[in-house]
Amino acid sequence: MMASNTTIPRRVRFLQSLAHLILWLFTRFEVHGAEKIPESGPTILTMNHLHFLDPVIGISIVNRHSKMFTADKWETRPVIGNMIVWSQQAIFVARGEVDRKALAKAIEALKEGLLLGVAPEGTRSKTGTLQKGHEGVAYLASRTGAVIVPAVAYGQEKAIRSLLRLRRGRIVVNIGEPYVLPGTPNKAKTEELGRYTDQIMMRMAVLLPPEYQGYYRERVAALDAADDPMIA
Repeated sequence: MMASNTTIPRRVRFLQSLAHLILWLFTRFEVHGAEKIPESGPTILTMNHLHFLDPVIGISIVNRHSKMFTADKWETRPVIGNMIVWSQQAIFVARGEVDRKALAKAIEALKEGLLLGVAPEGTRSKTGTLQKGHEGVAYLASRTGAVIVPAVAYGQEKAIRSLLRLRRGRIVVNIGEPYVLPGTPNKAKTEELGRYTDQIMMRMAVLLPPEYQGYYRERVAALDAADDPMIA
């Protein structure tokens, strides 16, 4: 079951339905916790980035008007890129630099009450595990006070290989509890942004199996060993 919103533009609703159909037909697609996504209000959905299917997964699990950060290379790519452009869901962002224009568009979207999908790692993981997060999400959340929903997906990196063997690969999506960064909205300084980013990434890491936790694996293991429910 997905969060609902009656004001979804038709082009967005079509793309969401198409993404869900593709995943349902060609994979064993499991979504756990989609009901936790707020139905309205400024929301940031944070997701890990393993595979080119990640935008399809992100679109499929959200049933409300949304935008998503997308690498600017996709603006001219066929099929997936063209569909993203057509749906007008993308905020294209230049990789490897602070794209202030993209950040301004994201803040505007959040102030309009939309959901913003972001991969805090910035780029697709080359190791197949969670990378160190960048501070862009912390900046957006701290400036707007938006609700953050942690989400992770895994198994998509094996989906094409499974199809070539005439099998439907298993893709799992886990969605965690929504939260707001303490003391926001504010104009967080560098030190605060770093601390916020750690919180954001740890809330994602605990939703992943150990073999996918990557940069945060030891910290998650330490939390488990201490039986500590706090993410800080």
